[in-house]
Amino acid sequence: MANPPTHLIPSRAAKRANYEPETINSILDEALYCTISYSADNKPYAIPTAFVRYGSRIYVHGSVGSHLMRELEKGIPVCITVALMDELVVAKSAFHHSVNYRSVVIFAQAEKIESVADKTEAFKWLTEKIVPGSWDYLRPITDREVLKTTALAFKIDEASAKLRTGMPVDDDDDLELPIWSGLIPLQTKRLTPIPDKLSEGLPVPPHLAVI
Repeated sequence: MANPPTHLIPSRAAKRANYEPETINSILDEALYCTISYSADNKPYAIPTAFVRYGSRIYVHGSVGSHLMRELEKGIPVCITVALMDELVVAKSAFHHSVNYRSVVIFAQAEKIESVADKTEAFKWLTEKIVPGSWDYLRPITDREVLKTTALAFKIDEASAKLRTGMPVDDDDDLELPIWSGLIPLQTKRLTPIPDKLSEGLPVPPHLAVI
């Protein structure tokens, strides 16, 4: 994006901004949850929800009775954010402590998906993102279940990423202080599945096995 609109340019550390679709999409594909912020009835809302990116859109779902879904399907403007924390940045002074992160901000309006077939596809994409390999293993979703659920799509046209990487940046006067500085890596990973009582005698399916 050669000349991003003003609302996509960070007010601080603008040099960390990135508008390349490949960067934005890689962050969206890794994140499991986003936060959707909007205003309704003169009140602010910020709701975390699972999502999936497919092509140039992201998709969310919820009950047809959900306040969030009912408001968003009106096409009101929303701000969608995603953040991934990679490392704690430990400096020689508390003032220069920071975090290495990757984030995305999207400004968009919802498109309601009406057809059962298209909604089912969106649910499949989301299911396969959250629990890869599970869609064909599970009991097939029914049309009745699809009709009880709202699916919304948001274009990723107005989006920007922001990233911080690297070591702490201390003041020149502090560089020789005998105080440890560096990075503390953070990691989110899937662990060994824990069965409920109904599954205690069943083998863990291959798609759930931890490698």
